[in-house]
Amino acid sequence: MTEQKKRISPWLLAGRVIFTFALIGCITFIFTNSMQVAAVSEGASGRVLERMQQILRVLGLNGAAHHLTMHIVRKLAHFCEYMLEGFLLMLCLRVYTRHLLRHVSWPILGGLLTALTDETVQLFVPGRSGQVTDIWIDFSGVMTGLMVGLILLGLIRMCILLYKHRNED
Repeated sequence: MTEQKKRISPWLLAGRVIFTFALIGCITFIFTNSMQVAAVSEGASGRVLERMQQILRVLGLNGAAHHLTMHIVRKLAHFCEYMLEGFLLMLCLRVYTRHLLRHVSWPILGGLLTALTDETVQLFVPGRSGQVTDIWIDFSGVMTGLMVGLILLGLIRMCILLYKHRNED
């Protein structure tokens, strides 16, 4: 007796392709930023700092704009790019399995390895240094992104179940 292969939904297949490529793009973005020499990296951070200060001043938060520093911007950038990675890791996990909590250790490990590799790469870039504190910031971003993704997926699932329950009658 031959086994029939389960047919994969085209939507599921599209989700797998889109989320996997988005994750690869995110990790590429992270590593590309890490490979920039110090002068280029500081220039980019300086432009972001100026823009954020302008926005804070427009919002009437002059004190916050004055206290915003390059250090804060750089650490916030680390956190945000890794939060996006964590979110995309959760979406990838969801399109490859329905058992999120059973397999959640894989995206956690992937996020940690990305952070470790990122800081190791910086050791070999002129003017840059790898820092243990950045690994913690990066990993906190991954975990936050995973949690946000898990919560959003749970809310979406709850909405779908409520919709189905209401339309059963």
